[in-house]
Amino acid sequence: MKAPFVSIILPVHNEANHIRRSLGAVLQQDYSVENMEVLVADGLSTDNTRAIIEELAGQYPKIELKILDNSEQIVPTGLNKALQIARGEIVVRVDGHTMIAPDYIRQCVDTLQRTQADNVGGRMAAVGNTSFGEAVALGTSTPFGIGGGRFHFSDKNEWVDTVYMGAWPRRVFQEVGLFDEELIRDQDDEFNYRLREYGGRILLSSSIRSEYTVRSTPGSLWRQYYQYGFWKVRVLQKHPRQMRPRQFVPPLFVFALLVNLALIFITSWSIGLLFIVVGLYLFANFTASILASRKNNWRYLGVLPLVFLILHLGYGLGFLIGLIRFAGRWKDKVGKTPTFMT
Repeated sequence: MKAPFVSIILPVHNEANHIRRSLGAVLQQDYSVENMEVLVADGLSTDNTRAIIEELAGQYPKIELKILDNSEQIVPTGLNKALQIARGEIVVRVDGHTMIAPDYIRQCVDTLQRTQADNVGGRMAAVGNTSFGEAVALGTSTPFGIGGGRFHFSDKNEWVDTVYMGAWPRRVFQEVGLFDEELIRDQDDEFNYRLREYGGRILLSSSIRSEYTVRSTPGSLWRQYYQYGFWKVRVLQKHPRQMRPRQFVPPLFVFALLVNLALIFITSWSIGLLFIVVGLYLFANFTASILASRKNNWRYLGVLPLVFLILHLGYGLGFLIGLIRFAGRWKDKVGKTPTFMT
């Protein structure tokens, strides 16, 4: 049977530090070059990203590679611009911080055809390029750090709520629509929620392998997870039944901290309650840090508590600010989801 034509799409912006490895891995796939195209949606990068892309394109002249201008500079618009011109029977997303395995495209195609799934993906194997980044990679691969998202740590083949990146038959976008361009973050979660509401199935496969380079500084990690929490509110407003209890834990924790801090100036008993809340969290944090670090010769024990704290406070505070920012939009479930023109 003839291999299906595949469109590989990469939304990128200022990825000069990663794009050579990321795009290079795409261009070195063991999939037939006659049956693939690569569409890079560049968010008007101001670093050397574009020059590196053009350099790599020249090194692989047999592969059809197009660079698209993504003037809005956010992921969902980049994905949608590429999807509107994609010719593939199958569409595979790859991110600028990710290096896919040499057989990634072939495994995605095989898994889609074999299982009749509507979206497939593999474990997001996190890696760091600094000492702090290595601790982040470890922390975001644990249930305590990141919750129950199976793609962060599962090596099983299982049906799940969402996967990292994704690979879809073209028909999925014709039936469900494109990505919501309102969502600077969490647009993949929102799309997968919409896909499941439509009746689609999402498969996590152990044969689909990639490595994701995590944020390498406390500030960049905080901004990332603050934005995840902030935009999760809009996902909640559009798909309330799709939310999981674990996603409310960080904002409830931050809310408890803020309330108790405010009550200190009103009642004396709130100091004791604050100590209980903080004490319970620190106990859980250090316990999780010890359990994760002992498998790595205790190398990250001094940093992991800070990583967990940033993940939880950043996401939780972002969610609470999102509740305030989007307070008047609980009836607005539409967003900005273009129709797939085909």
